[in-house]
Amino acid sequence: MSVPDAPAGAGVPSIARELAARLVEYGGGEVMAVILYGSQLHRSSPDAHSAWDLVVVVEHYPPFHRAMRAAGAYSRSPALMNLMGAILPPYVTAFAPWGDGRPLAKCLVLRQDQFRRAMGPRPRDHFLKGRLVQHVRTVWARNADVASDIERILADARRETLDWTRPFLGDRTFDAATFSQEMLAVSFAGEVRPESSDRVREVWASQRDWLVPTFAEVLAAAAAEGTVLEEEAGVYRFADPASTWERWVRRGYFFRSKVRGIARWFKHMVTFNDWQTYIVRKVERRTGMTVELTPAERRWPLLLLWPKVFKVLREGRGMDRRGDADA
Repeated sequence: MSVPDAPAGAGVPSIARELAARLVEYGGGEVMAVILYGSQLHRSSPDAHSAWDLVVVVEHYPPFHRAMRAAGAYSRSPALMNLMGAILPPYVTAFAPWGDGRPLAKCLVLRQDQFRRAMGPRPRDHFLKGRLVQHVRTVWARNADVASDIERILADARRETLDWTRPFLGDRTFDAATFSQEMLAVSFAGEVRPESSDRVREVWASQRDWLVPTFAEVLAAAAAEGTVLEEEAGVYRFADPASTWERWVRRGYFFRSKVRGIARWFKHMVTFNDWQTYIVRKVERRTGMTVELTPAERRWPLLLLWPKVFKVLREGRGMDRRGDADA
């Protein structure tokens, strides 16, 4: 059942709807919801090679994986994909129902119970939450109850941004624009990325018209409770700034998230077909660097690709320093 009249379903590009429809068709009745996020939705520097970023929430792995394999959408065995779904969920896979050269979806796939945990108050890492507290759209849901549940989970996660951003704001004052920028900066810093801080500003600017009013509501609601925030003329301050211990706890959470994120790289090599080409194009789009992989590097990436990985991370971060020097 599609949910075109639901608030989260409005304004979804037709390509995303078509990709979701194919996922539902191929998925053997196991798809519960498809959520669109990322650069294609925000229009934050996508190009001809940019994938459509989708979160695919499924009910059960085994019948979903068997159906996707039978439809020709997965080349890996269902048993292997079941295992990948159990380790560090979600797993990432490519979905190209129309073949090479046509729109490609990069899908984060996980079960409904895993989705609830990843977006809840005690997630094991920040991988999914950091993406979905931003501007997203529910492209398809099995029924109205599922659509409402997704929206409630997303709304709760946005409210919880106060918890994990608080240690980094201290006793500073902020409005909705400042808070949403800081929230994105903290979230991006919780992952190993080759991008400079300019990317955070670009992503924020592309979502400004959604982020500012959305988090204005979050801040106003928290201030109305009278325990978390103090407010004066639309300017806020945390009533009780985070202690040193709380700051260390949050830093530990984001460090653990980075470690788990790096561990996922090895899983992506298994679940994402032709992942080398996808990563090269993304690095070139985000950093402007030209990356060429040799046949040997493509064949033995775990042995030979590390020097280029470290070079991309080093030079991507170095953009901040060069930008400051040129300012």
